[in-house]
Amino acid sequence: MFASMATPVNNPDHGFCRDCLAFQQGGALRCVRCGSPRLARHPELYRLHIAHIDCDAFYAAVEKRDSPELRDKPVIIGGGKRGVVSTACYIARIRGVRSAMPMFKALEACPEAVVISPDMEKYVRVGREVRAMMQALTPLVEPLSIDEAFLDLGGTERLHGRPPAVVLADFARRVEKEIGITVSAGLSYCKFLAKIASDMRKPRGFAVIGEAEAVSFLSGQPVTLIWGVGKAFAATLEQDGIRLIGQLQKMDRGDLMRRYGTMGDRLFRLARGEDAREVHPDHDAKSVSAETTFDTDLASMADLVPVLRALSEKVSARLKKAHIAGRTVVLKLKTQDFKIRTRNRQLADPTRLADRIFQIGLQLLEKETDGTKYRLLGIGVSDLSDDGRADPPDLIDEQARKRAMAEGAIDQLRDKFGKKAVETGYTFGKDRTAHPPEHLED
Repeated sequence: MFASMATPVNNPDHGFCRDCLAFQQGGALRCVRCGSPRLARHPELYRLHIAHIDCDAFYAAVEKRDSPELRDKPVIIGGGKRGVVSTACYIARIRGVRSAMPMFKALEACPEAVVISPDMEKYVRVGREVRAMMQALTPLVEPLSIDEAFLDLGGTERLHGRPPAVVLADFARRVEKEIGITVSAGLSYCKFLAKIASDMRKPRGFAVIGEAEAVSFLSGQPVTLIWGVGKAFAATLEQDGIRLIGQLQKMDRGDLMRRYGTMGDRLFRLARGEDAREVHPDHDAKSVSAETTFDTDLASMADLVPVLRALSEKVSARLKKAHIAGRTVVLKLKTQDFKIRTRNRQLADPTRLADRIFQIGLQLLEKETDGTKYRLLGIGVSDLSDDGRADPPDLIDEQARKRAMAEGAIDQLRDKFGKKAVETGYTFGKDRTAHPPEHLED
């Protein structure tokens, strides 16, 4: 049990050990019980309850857990020489490897790296184990991806017999011991700063940003730290002479909104550490998609169509499994010079059918086959809803109705005999997609 909270906990010299959870009183540099240097101290340590948890180099960490001989080696998760890096372990990151980096550049930076193709089924399984441990702490868990989530631990102190900060540190210990990977945690009074804190001391990090220090902490940080400020918008701010958040703190809200619209209001609020967003446990997906990177650039319909069909079937399977449907079909292409083209079309009714997704994608693709060579193709749906009103019978297009019925029969056969039990004429005997869909991890 944690020491009584009657102890004067607001003293900055008071904290706890992240390894044995023993209460620490005074300014010792090591734990008075176990000797660990991993001590947590902060004036607001026991008043904060919004947390962000992020698994450290998640895909690579899972592979190292399962193959201990890789522990001291640089590991890159990605697909082939023409793919991109999904994630890299910290040893590889020290050598200059980054997520989303083209694989050939990653291997130039770290030629001795061990490259492993992503095993998404395994990663999803481990991610769910971590998620279940989060949900045992609080019902207010808002997933952001397979390996990170926000938690609101407010009001759980009586349940756990410990303040949120200690519960969070104990969670990190248990994940490392029971699952075999590490996490970093950030604790603050709002989501914006909790997420920033979780990135501050990776791996195995634990950082706290309090309300009293928020403005001063943010003032010296680059504007790119603000959610929504990407490379393009950062360049716009740079042209206006704005590089640091401290400069935004001195600007008038009205002036920022006149310059940058609704984004100006966000800049004004977040620059001051103002973030009223709550942790929502029902964080629905906005889209479902699948994409793949080719071994060689492709330009012809003969090469691209089988890939499009296979990806459409993958998207459809995910929709059906989740009992959802999408009303907008989105086609994604990446040219050989890494420029991205996206095309979309909204449907009258939401769909979850592979055939319908494929047919719309095919129409969009035909307009883009102008001799351009592509290194990546993707298809997906957005504007998601439950599948209760998906794909009503088409009384005009008899062939579409027949294809829908045939797809239902194929689904039944695949459920019974496996995914490869039945293939369409588009995909049978064709292996154009050497690399699995890209899954990028921060």
